[in-house]
Amino acid sequence: PNTMAEHQQLSEVKVVVDSPEWKQYEAIIRSSRQVEKAELRIFLADENGRAWTKEICDVEHISLFPVDTWRGHRNGLRKDIVQALYDLRPGVFRFPGGCIVEGTTLENRYNWKHSVGPVENRKINKNRWMDCFPHRCFPDYFQSYGLGYYELFLLSEEIGAEPLPVMNVGMACQYQNWEREDAHAPATEEGLETYIQDCLDLIEFANGDTATQWGKVRAQMGHPESFGLKYIAVGNEQWGKFFVERIRKAYPDIRIVGSSGPGPDGKDFEDGWKAMTDLKADLVDEHFYRPIDWFQNNMYRYYNYDRKGPKVFAGEYACHDNGKKYNHAGASIYEAAFMTTLERNADIVEMATYAPMLAHVEGWQWRPDLIWFDNLRVALSCSYHVQAMYARNKGTHLLPCIQSEKTPKGQDGVFSSAVWDENDQSYVVKVINTSAEDKPVRLVMDGAKRLGKVATLTLDCSHYEGENTVDNPNSIVPVENYAEAQGNTVEAIVGAKSFVVYRIAKEGRK
Repeated sequence: PNTMAEHQQLSEVKVVVDSPEWKQYEAIIRSSRQVEKAELRIFLADENGRAWTKEICDVEHISLFPVDTWRGHRNGLRKDIVQALYDLRPGVFRFPGGCIVEGTTLENRYNWKHSVGPVENRKINKNRWMDCFPHRCFPDYFQSYGLGYYELFLLSEEIGAEPLPVMNVGMACQYQNWEREDAHAPATEEGLETYIQDCLDLIEFANGDTATQWGKVRAQMGHPESFGLKYIAVGNEQWGKFFVERIRKAYPDIRIVGSSGPGPDGKDFEDGWKAMTDLKADLVDEHFYRPIDWFQNNMYRYYNYDRKGPKVFAGEYACHDNGKKYNHAGASIYEAAFMTTLERNADIVEMATYAPMLAHVEGWQWRPDLIWFDNLRVALSCSYHVQAMYARNKGTHLLPCIQSEKTPKGQDGVFSSAVWDENDQSYVVKVINTSAEDKPVRLVMDGAKRLGKVATLTLDCSHYEGENTVDNPNSIVPVENYAEAQGNTVEAIVGAKSFVVYRIAKEGRK
C-alpha cells in the first residue's frame, strides 16, 4: 500500500459476529489495486465502530484466499502455477515430497490423516526444512495442511498425472538423526503397525468404496469416485520389509515403489537394490542430485540393468554445476542428454520425476527447482522446458536409434533417442548436442520411403549461465521451426549446447 496516502487500506469489509457459538464467517474483499505484499488486518469493534472493550471474542483459523483459483476450487490453488503443471503434461505426480515425509522427528513427519477433512480442523505442522540450513536466512516455515492429500489427489487427477504418494516407514530424517536409533520406530511389525496401517488406510482413502471408513471421508470431501491410485511409495530414501508384505497381501494390484537410498551408487545403494529385489518390489526409487561431470559419466546408465528384477523409478534428479546450484542453461542441457538414456531404456525405466518441483523466490531451501514463483509471477526454468519437450513428445512406441558415432562416456557430444507416435503417425527424434561446437546431423528413417512435414522445436542453452527468472521469464525458451526432408532423410545442424526435437510426419500426412 501507499504509505504516504491518508487512507492506506486497499479495501475493507465489515463482518457481524452474531452468535455465541463457533461459526464460520466469510466475506469477499475486493482490492482497489494490485499489491505484491499486502497485509490482512482484523479489528474488533462495536456497532459504532469503536474498539471492542466488552468481552472476549475468540477467533480461530483465519484464511485469506483468492476467489479466482484453479478451476474455481474453494481452498484452491493459484491458477498460473497449476497451469504450468498442466502444460507440462506430467505422467506421474509424486507427493508430498522427499524428506518432508520423514520430519525432523517422527512427531512432525507428514501425517496424511492430519491433512484431510475440513480445512479448519487440520493440524499445523513444522516443516522439516525450516532449520536445516543455519548459514542462510529463512522465513517461518510451517505447514497448515491446507494443501493436503485430498487436494493433491485432486490435483493429480486434474493435470492428468498418476498420483504417487510417498509414505513414512517409521523413520525420521536420517541426515538429522545419524547417531540416534531412538529417533526411529522399532523395526518390528508391531513397532511399525501405525505406519503400516497408515499406508493401508491411504489406499482405502484413495480407492475405497464410500461405505469404507476412509472412502467415506473422501466422499464427504466431494469426491465419491475412486481416485484410481495405482502406485504407493514405501519410504522416501529408506525401505521397509513389513510394509511390502502387508500392502501386497491387502492390495495385490497396487504397484509398490521401494527405495535404493539417498544416492545413486555405493554400498547403501547396492544394499537397497538387493533388498528391493528380494522383496519383489515393483519399482526402485533412485535419487541423484549431481554435478555435470556425474551426468557426463552416466549417459548410458541403464543399458546393463537386470531386466528380470524391479523396474526403475528415477524419483528425484537434477543437474547442477559445481558451485552453481541454480537452474542455469549449462546444467539443463545435460539433463536433456541424460534423459535419452531414460527414454532408450523405457523397458526398465518406467517413470521419472524431476525434483524439487516448486519454490518461492523468497522462501526456498533447496535448488535447483523446476518452477519458481513470487506472489504475482511464475518463471519456468530451463529444466522445465527440457521436461516439457520430452513429456509433450513421448510417443507411444520406442524405436531403435543407432548413432554412427557414439559419444564416449564422460565426454561431450551428440546424444539421441527416437519414438513413434501412433496418435498422429509421426516419428519423433530427440537430438542433444552437449559440445561447444555446432554438429551436422543426418536423420535416416530406415524402412520409410518418403517423409512428410518436419517440425522442429529447439532449446538453445549455449548461454551457459543463462536462466529464466520472475523478472525475465522468457530468456531461454523453445523455438518452433521447420526442416526439409529428402526422401527418408533429414539433414540439419544442431547448435552448440542445444536440444532439438524433430517431429517427422509419415509419408502422405501433413
